[in-house]
Amino acid sequence: MTDPLDELSRETRIGGTGKAIARDVPVIDMTDFEARKPRIAEELWDAAARIGLFQLSGHLLSQPEIDRAFEMTAEFFALSQEVKSELPLRPGTNAGWEFKSQVRPSTGTPDQKESYQITRPRMDRLWPAEDAIPGFRETMLEFERANWAIAMQVLSCFALKLGFAEDTFTRAHDPGSPEYQSTLRLIHYLPMTDAKPEDFSGWRAGAHTDFDCLTLLHQRGGQGGLEVVPGKEAEDGTWTAVPPVDGVITCNIGDMLMRWSDDRLLSNPHRVRMPRPDEYLGPRYSIPFFAQANRNIVLQGPEKKYPPISAADYIKMRLQANFSALGAKQG
Repeated sequence: MTDPLDELSRETRIGGTGKAIARDVPVIDMTDFEARKPRIAEELWDAAARIGLFQLSGHLLSQPEIDRAFEMTAEFFALSQEVKSELPLRPGTNAGWEFKSQVRPSTGTPDQKESYQITRPRMDRLWPAEDAIPGFRETMLEFERANWAIAMQVLSCFALKLGFAEDTFTRAHDPGSPEYQSTLRLIHYLPMTDAKPEDFSGWRAGAHTDFDCLTLLHQRGGQGGLEVVPGKEAEDGTWTAVPPVDGVITCNIGDMLMRWSDDRLLSNPHRVRMPRPDEYLGPRYSIPFFAQANRNIVLQGPEKKYPPISAADYIKMRLQANFSALGAKQG
């Protein structure tokens, strides 16, 4: 049996600059989802099994809804450090605000960003005051729920292709459960203010794969930097830029679903590069939604390639492996 932790060592081997090549990223139209579901399922499966990456158009979110979420994201990060520090990300919660605290095993250096995590059951005393950003909590919870609904449409297609009951992943990501651990993350990559030549090297976010089942990423037009490499080509050092397109959601498979599918669906390494001096140098905002199964859900693929494991233990295992990989890199 293949080592179920084998994917964890990849991050320590994908930190180099590599080279850029163009690749086609499939764009899948989700319009009339229920009527077109068999066709959509085939297109999603092909993209996820072939390169682990695809984009969605015609989905459930309107451009004004996405724009509003980004406006409020900028408002949140414009709050003072003092105010944000009262909403801290605590170990093991994946809820709250952090500043330059995420260190990737691929680089051994902190990502040049701050972020605010929204995980529904863990938000007690972690929302900004209503008078600080009126409507923030309501808007973000609605945006989180819409992203959850889109993710469940995609995952229901994968359930059918894997031979599971169609609602398997929807039940596994139940937002009404206290075990719910899917997360909406607001990210602010820091502007290149008074940048020195050496500041343009390295990464805003080092190369990594996601721990979850499925990531939905919203980007803002003109604020590029995302680069990916298909799962089957993760060792060849070639990266492809995925420029932001308003209204299009970029999706990648996470490690949890790769394991749950017996490695038939491919987790996708990605990173955010520093801008070049001739590019936009202001702040970069992005909003990913991470769909990861509720803590009490047991993961096992249809072919039982790997032993069963709870989603909580899987995330714990991944975090421990990351710390071990980081220690080995720094040592």
